[in-house]
Amino acid sequence: MRERQIAMQIASTREFLKYFGTFFGLSAVVLTTGAMKKKNPAFLMPILPLSFVFTYNCDMGYGTMLQRIKDVFIPALLRAFCTLQTFPCYGVKTAGLGEAENILDTQSTLLELPKGPLTFEDLEKIRSQTKFFREK
Repeated sequence: MRERQIAMQIASTREFLKYFGTFFGLSAVVLTTGAMKKKNPAFLMPILPLSFVFTYNCDMGYGTMLQRIKDVFIPALLRAFCTLQTFPCYGVKTAGLGEAENILDTQSTLLELPKGPLTFEDLEKIRSQTKFFREK
């Protein structure tokens, strides 16, 4: 179930990127043309925040963002809370189901847990290292 949710998230990001990429490209052309015609570089200002949104979504959909999140954030979360809770994904879109199935079939490495599945020994090791669970 977790793999399907992640695959749906990636597929949704890729679907959003198609539309936003078109909007960003057209906006960049129109704003650049307007800046050159009016000789006012202030017309180029909206391109900066739009480029951040575009880059973020490119990284999320096709880049290594999920791998970096798994390598850095999840181990820190495990150390902090000593458990990994999965929250239900409400309102999952079905538009990218074909893309999600493709991700499940061809890019399953994006869906794996960092350092493999969590075992009882791992939990005991983390529990022994944290002060929260030490008895007084």
